[in-house]
Amino acid sequence: MSEFTPHPVPPGIIEENGRRKMVDAKGREVPVDLVKPQDQLMDEQVRKIAGYALALSDQLRRFKEHTFDDISDFEALLAQEYQTRIGGAKGNKTLTTYDGLYQVQVQVQDRVDFGPELQIAKGLIDECLNEWSADSRPEIQAIVTRAFNTDKEGQINRAEIFMLLRLDIADPRWNRAMDAIRDAMRVVGKATYVRVKHRPNTDAPWQTVLLDLAKV
Repeated sequence: MSEFTPHPVPPGIIEENGRRKMVDAKGREVPVDLVKPQDQLMDEQVRKIAGYALALSDQLRRFKEHTFDDISDFEALLAQEYQTRIGGAKGNKTLTTYDGLYQVQVQVQDRVDFGPELQIAKGLIDECLNEWSADSRPEIQAIVTRAFNTDKEGQINRAEIFMLLRLDIADPRWNRAMDAIRDAMRVVGKATYVRVKHRPNTDAPWQTVLLDLAKV
């Protein structure tokens, strides 16, 4: 990490009038001599890592901004010179190098929220599960539980909700519940993602350049 300049992070130890102190989580000033050595070391290490993380976040933000600016400039050039555009109606597009070894994908996805119809769907689904034998469809019960369990922000699991829509179940109440879920969907915005891919040769599968810290 020595080749990577970290973002400046305020030091944990403050020197003032010849006194060295630290500030605890409650905002109290504590003389350094009263702070455990392991707490001082942990403070130092966390600040060091946070500095690199903040700098990396800034780089990723600039990369995203430059990427969209470059693609917009390229599209403007195509429109001016050739009266054409790339991408589909929703804004999805794929750009590939001439040798077929590098690729940039832009994907636009709707951000979906759910209206009050979702509670009607939940009631119908519960009716189905209560009447079906307890052990006949445990996998469906698991999906339903995961779908309607809310996280810390009170959000339901959208991926599991969409999984319910893909299930083929011949029960009129279940089908009404799926209709209610579809009616509950509200498009509240759009999210744009960029993915960069590469491969060593044209016979090899594409590999995504990992920009997610958890996947590197």
